Amino acid sequence: MNYLIYLILGIIQGFTEPLPISSSGHIFLFKNIFNTNMFNDLNFEIIANFGSFLAILFIFRKSIIDLVTAFFTYIFKKEKRKENLSKFKYCLYLIVSTIPVGIVGFLLKDFIEEKFQNLYFLGFAFLITALMLFLIRNKTGSKEDKDITLKDALIIGLFQMITILPGISRSGTVLVACLLMGLKRKTALKYTFILYFPISVATMLLGVNDLISAGTLNTLLIPYLIGLVASLIVTYFTYQWLSNLVKKGKLWKFSIYCLLLSIFIFIYFR
Repeated sequence: MNYLIYLILGIIQGFTEPLPISSSGHIFLFKNIFNTNMFNDLNFEIIANFGSFLAILFIFRKSIIDLVTAFFTYIFKKEKRKENLSKFKYCLYLIVSTIPVGIVGFLLKDFIEEKFQNLYFLGFAFLITALMLFLIRNKTGSKEDKDITLKDALIIGLFQMITILPGISRSGTVLVACLLMGLKRKTALKYTFILYFPISVATMLLGVNDLISAGTLNTLLIPYLIGLVASLIVTYFTYQWLSNLVKKGKLWKFSIYCLLLSIFIFIYFR
């Protein structure tokens, strides 16, 4: 039964993580619908997130290697600075976009979890996500990687601040911000998911100590591995699906889904 449960949880994580529909919001919703401890394993959430992390890392491996190489080449090799300047700036802009949510998370994480971790707000959060995705349904820009500015990075970072609220999709919010800043759809998608790495790494590092001290790895090692592999595989294919939808300008479909989910929550839990 553990194998089946963690397989299902891994699939849920893998399907909802890349999509602009909030994976954390779905896990919280399932906890309340099924009223079971199967959705309360915080250690598994860390492992399942790691599965998604590996999948997205694999998808963007070439871009990440290229950016990291260019970043350090710019710093340590003066003669090659000009050719690596745009990629160096890109890395700096990723840092700028990460700082606001990092500050808010550090200062307000416990307060937000206490005040906003409820079904009423979750329904409202899905409604906000639906509205944002609907408003940019026809939006397309012209900016490529080299055209991103410090102002763009800062505004995207400010948008990302609200994703610390339960049920607000990180990928959806950042995609919306990127498109509003005039980025091409393909460029926006890349920036959104490369920006995922600093946040994801920080979250996993914070959870590693809890994972080790919990002492459940020995007893649940195989179920955890099943969930991790399921999350990895499903995340990979879900991202490919999302990529095609974004390029075709069909993010509005997720707007409809989030709207229906919001209505369901308000009716089912009234």
